[in-house]
Amino acid sequence: MSDSCNGSGISGNTSGRNLGGIREVEAMLVGVDLVSAARRNIEFLRIVADTRWLHEKARVVEAIRRYNELWMPLVSDLTVVGSTPPLVLPPLDVEWVWFCHTLNPVSYRQYCELKFSKLIGKPAIFNEGNEEYALMRCKEIWSRKYPSEPFENETDLDVRIPAVTDEELLAEVTKHRFLYSKFSEAYRSEIVYLIAARHRYKGFLHMVQRFSDECSRFVPASDILLMWLTHQSYPTLYAEDLKEMEGDMGKVVTVWESVKEKEVKETKMLWETAFDQPYEKAGGEIALKSEITASVKSPVHWEVSDTDVNTKYKSMLPRFLLEVCLFVKLNLATQQNVKWEFLRLRMLRGHKELKLDKSISNFHYDSWQKSWNLCCEFGTKGVVLEIFRQGGHCFKGSSLQGTVTFHWNELLRAPSQTLEREVSQQVRIVASITPPVQAPYLLKCVPDRVTDDSGAMISDLILRMNRYRPQEGRWLSKTVLDHARRECFVVRMRVGGGFWRRGGETPSPVKWEDRIIEIREGSWSYVAGSIGRAPVQRK
Repeated sequence: MSDSCNGSGISGNTSGRNLGGIREVEAMLVGVDLVSAARRNIEFLRIVADTRWLHEKARVVEAIRRYNELWMPLVSDLTVVGSTPPLVLPPLDVEWVWFCHTLNPVSYRQYCELKFSKLIGKPAIFNEGNEEYALMRCKEIWSRKYPSEPFENETDLDVRIPAVTDEELLAEVTKHRFLYSKFSEAYRSEIVYLIAARHRYKGFLHMVQRFSDECSRFVPASDILLMWLTHQSYPTLYAEDLKEMEGDMGKVVTVWESVKEKEVKETKMLWETAFDQPYEKAGGEIALKSEITASVKSPVHWEVSDTDVNTKYKSMLPRFLLEVCLFVKLNLATQQNVKWEFLRLRMLRGHKELKLDKSISNFHYDSWQKSWNLCCEFGTKGVVLEIFRQGGHCFKGSSLQGTVTFHWNELLRAPSQTLEREVSQQVRIVASITPPVQAPYLLKCVPDRVTDDSGAMISDLILRMNRYRPQEGRWLSKTVLDHARRECFVVRMRVGGGFWRRGGETPSPVKWEDRIIEIREGSWSYVAGSIGRAPVQRK
């Protein structure tokens, strides 16, 4: 891939010891399609989060009973050691308990070996048709095996909560109730994001295996955590893939464990030692809080919707947002005095006043430092970083020393959506982004000229065009603009009737109950300058 950098003193070289250059990482095999599996798990967690009855204690206790007494014996009878797991899926409540149980691999394996003398796996079903078939097949087998047990959880919430027989499993299910909150951002389900997360997860496994004797606790970033949990949810494949690392994986911090800053710092330093790249990235941060509801705080509220109103209103221009994260590290070999130099960030296509400056003296030689974490419109095209040297006592202003540009499209095609550039042979910069996803619409309503009953603006020009026939009616008008300042709608409210003549009578006001509000989709049809007519279509 070619580097598109502008200005003087620029090097497009990337580190030769990056994540993609480690053969051990590339050779590491994972038995499950983590990309498809992670997409399926995110959707499953969303359904679980939206299914409120599933979190009532009486239903959870009953789901655990059904899991222990009905489902696991059923799937055990269908499971043949060494073969592919049977193509069956349990009802939602049982599947949720099963999922939570597999996220504790040690406990799950001991449970299976104690009760069934074998490890029971989960089928890799990523197709809706296959999923429906597996569910219907399970229902048939369930009905034959347990004719007196309903397939769905029909617990009456008004009755007394039954006695809990498996406290450990109840605790597992309860603590994972808010798991979706950690992966609810819309970009998490994008294919390019998941491919990058899988690549980084392999790098994480390589790091854990390589430095297991040098670190007591490894803290996974959010994208790596997603892949790890997905891997664990397929227990037979997970056990086979990591059989040589079983002891090492016990040092990885689990999803709700408390995290210390020292542990995070050690993990970052080991990653930099292994790959000479910053550990965190856009969409791959670390949450230090240990509360059940804690998640990585995103710089933007990602609103997820199943429908796009733009399919109905073509005049609205959709917005696409992405998160960008920039890390800076000084070259150890630089001999220049950086006291009078600073780094400036601006958008490739944005407001000219948007300039974020940071002194280069604030950066380090020995580690990567997160300098900016921003939410950007995809329409800004990219980010530009410039090095300036401030003028001395005898000189005014600042002189440009070098420039480097990261284009969004270029970052999307890069491994892990991450690129490294060097400016003026003294500063290394790593930029990473999340895939752009459609964001909530940004609309602005501005007052416009008064219009008549036909929708034409009240003006001498319209009067002359109508051969001085008076304009009837008075409507207050406002124009709705989108984030690109494109006209989307014209909103009009009827407030007066009668005719308008130069120096003649004034329009008569209409009663409140006779006022009309109409919305016309589209933009004004201008006849001259800013004078025009409202769009014809009405909503």
